[in-house]
Amino acid sequence: MAVSQLFTQLLDWRAKNISQQRFIMLLSLLVGILTALAACLLKWAIHGIQHLLTINFTFYSENWLYLLYPIIGIGLASLFVRYVVKDDISHGVTKILYAISQRKSIIKLHNVWSSVVASSITIGFGGSVGAESPVVLTGAAIGSNLGRAFKMDQKTLMLMVGCGAAGAISGIFKAPITGIAFTLEVLMLDMTFYSIVPLLISSVTATSVSYLLMGDAVMFPLQSENFVLDRIPYYVLLGILCGFVSLYFTRGMNWMEGIFRKLEKPWKKLLLGGVMLSLLIFLLPPLYGEGYESINNLLNLHHTELLENSLFYEYRFNDYFVIFYLLLIVLLKIFASAATNGAGGTGGLFAPSLFVGCITGYILVLILEMVGVQLPAQNFALAGMAGLMSGIMHAPLTGIFLTAELSGGYELFMPLMIVSVISFITIYVFEPHSLYAMRLAQKGELVTHHKDKAVLIQLKTTNVIETDMRPISPQATLGDLVKIMSSCSRNVFPVLDSDGNYLGEVRVEEIRNIMFRPELYQRFTVQKLMVSPSERVDVNDAMELVMEKFERSNAWNLPVVDGEKYVGYVSKSKIFSAYRSVLIEFSDE
Repeated sequence: MAVSQLFTQLLDWRAKNISQQRFIMLLSLLVGILTALAACLLKWAIHGIQHLLTINFTFYSENWLYLLYPIIGIGLASLFVRYVVKDDISHGVTKILYAISQRKSIIKLHNVWSSVVASSITIGFGGSVGAESPVVLTGAAIGSNLGRAFKMDQKTLMLMVGCGAAGAISGIFKAPITGIAFTLEVLMLDMTFYSIVPLLISSVTATSVSYLLMGDAVMFPLQSENFVLDRIPYYVLLGILCGFVSLYFTRGMNWMEGIFRKLEKPWKKLLLGGVMLSLLIFLLPPLYGEGYESINNLLNLHHTELLENSLFYEYRFNDYFVIFYLLLIVLLKIFASAATNGAGGTGGLFAPSLFVGCITGYILVLILEMVGVQLPAQNFALAGMAGLMSGIMHAPLTGIFLTAELSGGYELFMPLMIVSVISFITIYVFEPHSLYAMRLAQKGELVTHHKDKAVLIQLKTTNVIETDMRPISPQATLGDLVKIMSSCSRNVFPVLDSDGNYLGEVRVEEIRNIMFRPELYQRFTVQKLMVSPSERVDVNDAMELVMEKFERSNAWNLPVVDGEKYVGYVSKSKIFSAYRSVLIEFSDE
């Protein structure tokens, strides 16, 4: 018996013996296991490659291979993506948001493995990005394709994508609460009983598997000092600082990505990005890879170790130079990360956010120490990590819980909350969307927690176009128009030229006073009777923009054009009917 027939029988047996709700729980458990395995595999691959490449490096002088490794890694990853994957796999979280908003939560099957391979090569050879976004895309792809294999509906498919993302974050960080917070905040799934239980199952399962395979130690173990009320003003200051650093990071990354998009030839991107990244890593070795080793050094107050392997090793005990060196890292990290992805590498922003945030908090403490203010550097470095993640991702809960779970510093919840919230408020004044979401938001393709907008985004203009309007030539007479009207139930008639270009429309209510006077039938032509609507809908307009045009024009029907060519009409009644259908799908069970 063929495999497909066996699988069909399995589906039939499942439908008869396991309820939908219970089966979703089983699927979320399976998703958690598979995403944790993917996360562990990616971590092992990255660390294995890095160890092989840097095992013979000297810590007391420069290492010239820093000029070579990043170019080789990005080149290999770029060739793999172009000739093996043959698809764009960068910006993993943005792709998940797009899949949820525009592709009915369908993610291509190759994303189950392609991001793991490409990002392990990129980061292992020194790419200055993180492994988390690629593994989140991997987890979401696992959830999406499992859901599709078992014929789940669109609502459940979206939930499986969320379970995959939550499981991936939980598995790679060993942080189950963060996995759920990230899915709810960044992917913007609604928190209902229907969704929260499967998310919990995937997160806890992935964390448990990760503990089993990688041990139960937290990523950044340290003994932090308890929260002291007198330090609140300094945490507020750090929050504001993190907000502006997040703004610089967001806009700088956007600007750099724009530069790489203008380079059409892949070799030009590789040349620019590879050379830029190699030079930056050679001058500032902490930019090599994810940067978690540097974070551990700072949290253990070993900031001098950040100057190892560099040209500036002899200046490691000069406090002023150390601050300058750390400031350079904060300012140039965006160029290193953008160069990595822009040149053809694959990676995300989780690690860069934590890295820059840790250094930001540490720099503030060093500067305040010079003016006589003594503060615990570990606490402020951790708070800076939460602040940058909150600002860049517009996800304060994710920043708070991730920092606490990575360090075991649960007694610092109050400082983490202060810095994260203030950082988020600060950047929100200037940027209403995260770096992940702004590309889709600019196109009107982003699903949000705002239910009306979310439903409108699910609607497509092309799906509500009515094409049964009777067009008429501008040279036709009033008599010709009356004949058409007598056999048609519509009260709007598009006027088109011989090439099908839209010129205007004739409305029944506008000619009611002359349409029953035969003596005028040959006197008036359609060209004299037609009017130009105050708004036209482009066939590519997002539904939210279409509704804005209805609001401005106070019309009930609007013409749809493709350039100048007539396509059809959209009506409020058709949109409201489609809106109601989608809203029913969005409703909770």
